[in-house]
Amino acid sequence: MRGMVTLNQSLTEALGRAAGAALGAEHAGVDPILKPARDPKHGDVQANLAMGLGKKLGRPPREVAERIVGALDHAGFADGVAVAGPGFINITLKPAFVAGLLAEQRRDERLGVTPLPADPVVVDYSAPNAAKEMHVGHLRSSVIGDALARMLSFAGREVIRQNHLGDWGTQFGMLIEHLLDVEAEHGGGTSSDVAELNVFYKAAKAKFDADKAFAERSRRRVVALQSGDAVTLERWQQLIEVSRTYFAAVYERLGVLLTDADIRGESFYNDRLAGTLERFASAGQLAESQGATVIYPEGFADRDGNPMPMIVRKSDGGYLYATTDLAAALFRIEELRVAQSVYVTDSRQSPHFAMFFQALRQAGFVPEGVRLDHVPFGTVLGPDRKPFKSRSGDTIKLIDLIDEAESRAGAAVAAKNPDLTEAERAAVAHAVGVGALKYADLSNDRIKDYVFDWERMLALEGNTAPYLIYSYVRIRSIFRKGELKPEAYGATSVSLDDPDEKGLALHLLRFGETFDGALDALEPHRLCTYLYELAAKFHRFFEHCPVLKAEAGVRASRLALCAETARTLRAGLGLLGIETVEKM
Repeated sequence: MRGMVTLNQSLTEALGRAAGAALGAEHAGVDPILKPARDPKHGDVQANLAMGLGKKLGRPPREVAERIVGALDHAGFADGVAVAGPGFINITLKPAFVAGLLAEQRRDERLGVTPLPADPVVVDYSAPNAAKEMHVGHLRSSVIGDALARMLSFAGREVIRQNHLGDWGTQFGMLIEHLLDVEAEHGGGTSSDVAELNVFYKAAKAKFDADKAFAERSRRRVVALQSGDAVTLERWQQLIEVSRTYFAAVYERLGVLLTDADIRGESFYNDRLAGTLERFASAGQLAESQGATVIYPEGFADRDGNPMPMIVRKSDGGYLYATTDLAAALFRIEELRVAQSVYVTDSRQSPHFAMFFQALRQAGFVPEGVRLDHVPFGTVLGPDRKPFKSRSGDTIKLIDLIDEAESRAGAAVAAKNPDLTEAERAAVAHAVGVGALKYADLSNDRIKDYVFDWERMLALEGNTAPYLIYSYVRIRSIFRKGELKPEAYGATSVSLDDPDEKGLALHLLRFGETFDGALDALEPHRLCTYLYELAAKFHRFFEHCPVLKAEAGVRASRLALCAETARTLRAGLGLLGIETVEKM
């Protein structure tokens, strides 16, 4: 239930009452589609409810719209209501009505966002492989997942971040065996080479491919690991700790909130795999196919129309990722008691998640009302529209990408504002560089691929993080120039006599509904679009409506609008994991 009355709520209730009065009580519960009017000259809000009602009643939509307008008591909220086109209803809102709603939103710490029950929600994201460095391919899961976790928390959910680390499996036999060889070469001491994870992994893999004896020892080492051999487990733990330290450093630089406490890797579920399959067997869900144990999720078939199996145990008794995912899902549903599980992975895994979710549901392991959401995303592409790689063709390390983002942003900041101190320049370079990197990812519809373009993402114009951060800085500079504090205007009454004042206020009022829609669809780019449009409306307002030079009453009102815009920009960027700065 909302903690405040919103613009959409007010208009929906008024139009519903009018529809009931004009067309019969059974139509009073209509849910109109409300959108900003395209042309402010013809109204502020456009409502589309007559199309559906017209079809239902067998009457022309325009006639239905005219009857609703005739029954609409708009004296308290609108200066005018008119029917447009085939049956749209354009509403010109009273400035005082808009100002009253905005005053209520300014008192709301959630800026009009719908408070959700504090039910626990798991967000499973990032999930790199231990003993390997993170690369550009980990950017999207880390950034999108972190934004969704922040948004869910802001709405009131109890967010449980889960980093499903790839910390178990056959590759660790190879890595542990190589580590033991390196230690032997150094007389028993541990080589620092293990800290260079990619170098260490590549050396182990090269040895595995070239040396049959080493490969055989590696396979035996896997058995030793799975059987709990003390020496093997000690070296495995050493590799995991080096990986954890490295991941923590990357997350800190990237501004992602994952910590060691959020890691619950594949190894955690290892002792649960047999029991998980026993549960599915008891539910009558297991079958055999060519010696392997499988589940047949309902509704999935191959090209020939045969039921498609999801393998959960190989013919040699080994388990697969699907088995671990099933065990993790049961743990989250039954022990963490989550109301929702959100999995943020690339779109290539969509078929796996669709089958995995269906397997859980048909076995009866998903309680009514519990959501299972896969949040798929596309690929980061280079200028050649192929997966983004370095000039040498290597996969780009994520830490190198962060370094370059900060370096490029630092150079741009130094050129734009040479008066910044070294500390200020470094802080701005970090906020703008990392913000640009994250925003370029988040502002695109996540399901689509996007082309990585340094020049575009660092531009001070357009739908970019630098533009939004600069907009925030520009507002803060107004208060610094006037030697004023934004918080002093939190309760100041706002008058909206100028169309650009009213346009800015109306957009501020749409934060809650935009956020709610973005969260329900798990699409952060909707919030990005809102913030970009907010910044654009603020700049238009600032160009046409003098602030500090206005007469006292108008000046205070416009300063209050500026303060609320800055608060909204900062909150919105913060929900995306992007820092703001005071100077730029």
